[in-house]
Amino acid sequence: MEGIKLSFPPETPPPLSVIAALSLSSSPVTIDSSSSAATTVPTFVFSDGRKLSGTSVLLRYVGRSAKSLPGFYGHDAFESSQIDEWVDYASVFSSGSEFENACTRVDNYLQSGTFLVGHSLSIADVAVWSALAGSGPRWESLRKSKKYQNLVRWFNSISLEYAEPLNKLATYTAKKPSGKTVSAAPRTKDQQADNANDKGKPEVDLPGAELGKVKLRFAPEPSGYLHIGHAKAALLNKYFAERYQGEVIIRFDDTNPAKESNEFVENLVKDIGTLGIKYERVTYTSDYFPDLMAMAEKLMQEGKAYVDDTPREQMQKERMDGIDSKCRSHTIEENLNLWREMIAGSVRGLQCCVRGKLDMQDPNKAMRDPVYYRCNPMSHHRIGDKYKIYPTYDFACPFVDSIEGITHALRSSEYHDRNAQYYKVLEDMGLRRVEIYEFSRLNLVYTLLSKRKLLWFVQQGLVGGWDDPRFPTVQGIVRRGLKIEALIQFILEQGASKNLNLMEWDKLWTINKKIVDPVCPRHTAVIEERRVLLTLTDGPDEPFVRMIPKHKKFEGAGEKATTFTKGIWIEGADASAISVNEEVTLMDWGNAIVKEVTKDEEGRVTALSGVLNLQGSVKTTKLKLTWLPETNELVKLTLTDFDYLITKKKLEEDDEVAAFVNPYTKKETSALGDSNMRNLQRGDVIQLERKGYYRCDVPFVKSSKPIVLFSIPDGRQHQPLAAN
Repeated sequence: MEGIKLSFPPETPPPLSVIAALSLSSSPVTIDSSSSAATTVPTFVFSDGRKLSGTSVLLRYVGRSAKSLPGFYGHDAFESSQIDEWVDYASVFSSGSEFENACTRVDNYLQSGTFLVGHSLSIADVAVWSALAGSGPRWESLRKSKKYQNLVRWFNSISLEYAEPLNKLATYTAKKPSGKTVSAAPRTKDQQADNANDKGKPEVDLPGAELGKVKLRFAPEPSGYLHIGHAKAALLNKYFAERYQGEVIIRFDDTNPAKESNEFVENLVKDIGTLGIKYERVTYTSDYFPDLMAMAEKLMQEGKAYVDDTPREQMQKERMDGIDSKCRSHTIEENLNLWREMIAGSVRGLQCCVRGKLDMQDPNKAMRDPVYYRCNPMSHHRIGDKYKIYPTYDFACPFVDSIEGITHALRSSEYHDRNAQYYKVLEDMGLRRVEIYEFSRLNLVYTLLSKRKLLWFVQQGLVGGWDDPRFPTVQGIVRRGLKIEALIQFILEQGASKNLNLMEWDKLWTINKKIVDPVCPRHTAVIEERRVLLTLTDGPDEPFVRMIPKHKKFEGAGEKATTFTKGIWIEGADASAISVNEEVTLMDWGNAIVKEVTKDEEGRVTALSGVLNLQGSVKTTKLKLTWLPETNELVKLTLTDFDYLITKKKLEEDDEVAAFVNPYTKKETSALGDSNMRNLQRGDVIQLERKGYYRCDVPFVKSSKPIVLFSIPDGRQHQPLAAN
């Protein structure tokens, strides 16, 4: 490789992978990044004037030419092809929206391997390693976490084993002679937007937090499935735990037996796993019932709590008006006697509750003697009929937070008025203070986040269950086709802001599109109703099959078998737009000229006839048509579209749900699909050409039963479904 010069202009990022490969292979190439470099992309300039340009091209050239590193470009044709795939894929790391998605893929791939290809270092490793090294702080922050253990192990191993040659990259990853900081890769407008979005991530400090000592909890009530609002709380806990090298515990706040069940517990654990939240352990508030009862009794003995038998409506009115209850002056003995009646679940006990003796005249009504305990004879889903009394959230939460060693309790800002109460309860209990950190509740348009109202939809049979794709539950939105990476990015972009916003779904689905579009396979479907047969008179007399990429820009999507026949199906809407003698483009085939258009008495097109013109230019045609071959191998599809469940942008707390139910929220359309869709698995995401993105909900079972595909929003303006 003597007599070769690597040239790239100073204003562009250096080709780190090429420089690393040159250094590793000890190739005698001169590097020129001066302002006189007459190139716009990285280029090898040979002594005889010949040139090679482009990072991937140069990297492959170094791989083929390196004599000192056997297998640097693979030991056989198969390994070389695998290396090509990884070299192409490495560019994904330069996209802000796909960075962690790419990290996840490589991390999974490296579970059982030391190198990306074969059993030795190759330019595949160099390409991906350099992409990570060049991404700067983003990779360094992830590298310190425990999220990508296989990827970090691989990265560190290469960094240590090849430290001397790779250290030469420091010149190019820090500052160039001009003093300008060099970024990892050229940034497109989309990537610049992603970078701007990164600024919205929570870069705030937890008060009093110490590295390695932060302990957080995510404490859902097991009275429903995890929804997108809970997900925000869960993911922020995860974020801060990773940032401060702390830990998260999961605690089920199971203090209301009337609403809770084991089904909800099991599915909450499942959803927490779906979100990728690593937790130290699972606890239950019910584990602390004996301690909570002892604390309530202690507070009564100290005159800091009392038993009240005031009827509920009167009690609420007295709290609003700041009037002391007649029971506030009970003696300790009177309180303890009534307390025992409550524990027994007697008729007298059922009339009572325990209240904290705080300040009935406090302007903050949350401080006006809140209820600590209620009598409830219902069986508990976990501990049966052992107890007849249950603590309230206001009493149990601060107690268990402190006892479990929680350092920071993350709560949504809707609880702001109860923060003073939280601290006062801890003070009266004589327990260690826990810092509260507030964040804004996530509110989305036309979306119910009240578990009570969601349960109503389930009970009324208006949805298929808690995992219905119209529901904002984690299971529902994942079933609709949302990638968890998109949800995480969406929530972290909002950060720990305390501003209350009513957000559109469009932004979330736009992020999702950026994740699925670069990798999801492309397939073809034709609406079954009014489809039209186009007969190509000079088409193939015998069908033939050609393998074509499922995704033209991502080899990892694989290939699909496309059958070419004399007769092809196109959609009725496309057929009605075609004029006689018009030239059209048949996607993945070429041009054709339509010679005849046959219509029925109502003017609907029923048949078309034409000839191929494969030499015709795609640029000259107005219509680019999707089509399917006339074969019996096509599969039946049901394409399902969804709409919002309610018609009001934001339901208020006292709104009656039934008054705002959207009567038309699901539309099913019969279609035919290409035969390759027989291989779809439940959960696979695809793009139907010219239709949009879909998630497979019911895969192929038999020819008579359709594959069910759910339409995935792509972030464009929402269009309400119209009744048939």
